[in-house]
Amino acid sequence: MKDIIEKQISEICSRLFDSDIQVELTRPDEQFGDYATNVALQLAGKLCKNPREVGEQIAQSVRGWTSHISDVSVAGPGFINIRILDQQLFEAASSATDLAKPLENQVIVTEYSDPNPFKVLHAGHLYTTLVGDAISNILETAGATVHRVNFGGDVGLHVGKAMWGIIKHLVGENPEKLQAITEHERAEWVSARYVEGNTAYESDESSKAEIVDVNRRVYALHKDQDRDTSFAQIYWTCRQWSYEGFDQLYRELNVYPFEKYYPESAVSDLGLDTVKKHIGEVYEESDGAIIFRGEPHGLFTQVFINSEGLPTYAGKDVGLIQQKYIDFHYDGSFIITDISQKDHLSVVMKSIEQFEPELVKRTVHKTHGRIKLQGGHKMSSRSGSVVLASDIIESATEAAGQLTKKENTDVVLGAVRYSFLKNRIGGDIIYDPKESVSVEGNSGPYLQYALVRAKSILEKIQISNTKFQTIDAESLDGFERSLARKLSMYPEAFEAALNDYSPHHIAGYLHELAQVFNRFYENSRVAGDPRETLRANLVKSYEKVLAHGLGILGMPTPEKM
Repeated sequence: MKDIIEKQISEICSRLFDSDIQVELTRPDEQFGDYATNVALQLAGKLCKNPREVGEQIAQSVRGWTSHISDVSVAGPGFINIRILDQQLFEAASSATDLAKPLENQVIVTEYSDPNPFKVLHAGHLYTTLVGDAISNILETAGATVHRVNFGGDVGLHVGKAMWGIIKHLVGENPEKLQAITEHERAEWVSARYVEGNTAYESDESSKAEIVDVNRRVYALHKDQDRDTSFAQIYWTCRQWSYEGFDQLYRELNVYPFEKYYPESAVSDLGLDTVKKHIGEVYEESDGAIIFRGEPHGLFTQVFINSEGLPTYAGKDVGLIQQKYIDFHYDGSFIITDISQKDHLSVVMKSIEQFEPELVKRTVHKTHGRIKLQGGHKMSSRSGSVVLASDIIESATEAAGQLTKKENTDVVLGAVRYSFLKNRIGGDIIYDPKESVSVEGNSGPYLQYALVRAKSILEKIQISNTKFQTIDAESLDGFERSLARKLSMYPEAFEAALNDYSPHHIAGYLHELAQVFNRFYENSRVAGDPRETLRANLVKSYEKVLAHGLGILGMPTPEKM
């Protein structure tokens, strides 16, 4: 409907004023109408006319378009307010989930979560996992073929630190001693060894030298494809433990499975070769290392290959970006990371722009702020004082148990997901477990309960599906119209989420929709009312939109609560 009216007004402006202008409708307060435009103010300056007079001319032509419009008025200096026919509004509400597919036939790679083996998933990984999953759902709903991928560091100094700690703990390179570690404690045990290694690296020079040597050995076992030596057996076993820990949490979160996992070891050689290929034209040698000078681009200088000939994170990222395109030939690439990666990836992308500008054009990188538990504790996996993903899940489970006195996985997952997704991507997030599981306020369980209530209403009516058809709606009362109007806005919320790569637009819309429905339900009897059929259709449309939106967010949609 919005697109139709915008096109019609653009044609009117062209006919009346011989002006090609882009008309954009906005949503005014309900009392003023369903749509508004300031096109008269835009035209007035060009035409040297009074904007109010221009607005009246446009409004007069729009009033003649009786198939969709019931009222047009001009307010203030020339704002045009438009009210559409109740029947049109009702039909728009009924078809609100029939969304356009602007990305049909496009291939998009989404990269998110990105935990490092030999560490545990912290709250930041949990955030990117849930937000990345929702953004992937949005892109798929818009028609794209989406490839979900994951990237993590199975080589690098953090692995050297962890392997050093593991070998110290095992009193030598004794892989058989790993059998004593239970399945339940494996992932956290490996992560604890990393913390020990990091502490030693920063506090003891002899340990630091040993860790540097262990790090070289990790790179060497990949180069030599070594799986047989004792050192290699320890490495591959502990790496697998990390992956199994990640997979277990992903299953618990009920996120869509990743299609491909890129370990750094799989892209390191491509990164090395690519950087070396462009030495002299993009990268340059400096004190035995290979660097990219970012200062001419308003950035900073970064090392891509260190003096030992090993790729840094930047060098590996060059390989990853190349490899993703080789694998998928994507039209678009989306990446979400912690804000600490913003400047780093800016340098990486600027360097790639010098020889593969099209890949950079196709890439969107979003960053999020810090994730903290209520009380303001920051994460630091280096020191071990880290807010783990499991900490968030456990705190939500405990809070939900105190509220309902029973275990409810749907409530917990809905609470955590929505707490993250309702926020605009970019700022810090303080997770409050009790607030997240509340069935009141702006929470996931509130929306889940709202859906259950709608389903319950429809069950009580017990009328056939044939009754839920498009019907005459020549005159909606105030509460019916408010609900229909809000339902008709769902495509706009989805479009905003798609354009902004941010699920918060959908989350916020669903919360507002539930509030509008509550006012409708409090004032409008459904079952047994003379307007039962019309209102039942509105409830059905509401249930459909709410379930559709929650599905995009990846939230469970329970039948009962």
